[in-house]
Formats: sequence, structure tokens, C-alpha cells
Amino acid sequence: MDGFHEETGVAGDGRGRDERLRTEKEGSAEMRRKTFDAIFTAGGAMLAIVLLAAGGLLMWGYSYANGTVHSQLAAQKIFFPPAAAFAHPKAGTEITPSMIPSVSQYAGQQLVNGAQAEVYANDFIGVHVTEIAGGLTYAQVSAKAMAQPTNAKLAGEKAALFQGQTLRGLLLNAYAFWEIGQVALWSSVGALVLGGAMLVLSALGLYHLRRVSPEAELVGLGLAKAA
Repeated sequence: MDGFHEETGVAGDGRGRDERLRTEKEGSAEMRRKTFDAIFTAGGAMLAIVLLAAGGLLMWGYSYANGTVHSQLAAQKIFFPPAAAFAHPKAGTEITPSMIPSVSQYAGQQLVNGAQAEVYANDFIGVHVTEIAGGLTYAQVSAKAMAQPTNAKLAGEKAALFQGQTLRGLLLNAYAFWEIGQVALWSSVGALVLGGAMLVLSALGLYHLRRVSPEAELVGLGLAKAA
């Protein structure tokens, strides 16, 4: 009988160890639902803060770029030709037929933003610059003028090309800076919208976190298990 009890005790201890090992293994695959929700709620809140901060900085960048371009261009007091000038476009004159689709939309307006600067640079100054010396660039005309220092026509074309290309380049630089501001604007809007959405989701997660039972668990890959 003593041997029987001894064997039974050993068997019972073995079953107990197996049960504890099984329980430990199951426990390692489980996570408290409350802990899981807290982690994701905190992560969502941090992401929302980052997105909102990025959106604010991008909006500031847009405001700075747009304001700088506007103030710099407005100070130059450049105006598009009046609407009457576009009534009879003719090649070789101030208003050519190619300017009607683009330049005419700003007729009589002061040049104060990047979109206007691009049109004025490419479709107004650009057209007249190509007419100055039959399509030759400033570098080409300058080389000819150096070879013929007494040629007054080449000297005049050189000066006109230099002025036209310089103004055109400055306006295109303003346009590029303005365009960067536009990219910053829409990036800011996107970041603020996403940040707001994440903030709402984090608030919902916090609300859900308070309603979850402390005993609720996640088993394996996200299967809920009631205690």
C-alpha cells in the first residue's frame, strides 16, 4: 500500500508539473486586452501629435513662402498689359497670338504671385526675348558682340537680352519658391487631417480602454478570450 501511495504521489506531482508548464505556455501567448489597447492608444496619440506639429510647421512654411513672394513681386510694380492690348494680337508686336490663352487672363493686373510670375516670364518676356536676335541666346549674341565691338546693333541686342533674361530668371525663381509654398500648403492640410483623424481614434481608444474588463485577454494573434 505504501508503494501504491508513493507511485500515486509521484504521478500526481508529474501531472501538476505538466499543468503548470501548460499554463505558463498559454500565459506567454496571452496579453491583457487592456494593455493592448493602452499601447495602441498611446501610439496613436503620439502619432497624432507628430502629424499635427508637422502640419503646423508646413503651414508656417507656406505662409512664409507665399508672403515673401508676394511682397517681393509687389515691390517691383510690374503690371500686365491692359485688356485693350489683347484685342488685336499680331506677331512681332507687344501682344502676339500665342499670349492670348495665358497672358490675357491677367490683363491689367499687377504681378504679385508665383502663377502670374511664371506666365509673365515664359509667355510674355520669353516670347519677346526670342524675337530680339532671331532666337539666339544671350551667350551667342555676346560672343558675336565681342567679335564685333563696333557693331551697335549687336551691342543693343546683347543689352536687351541680358535685361530680358535676367528679369525672366528672377521671376522664375519667385515662381519656384511660390510653388514650394503650395506644396507645403497641401502637405500641411494632409498632415492636419490625418493628425485630427488619429486624435479622434486615440480618443475612441481611450474610451474603449476604460470599458474593457481588466481580466479580458488577447490570445495568440488577437483572438479575444474572456477570463
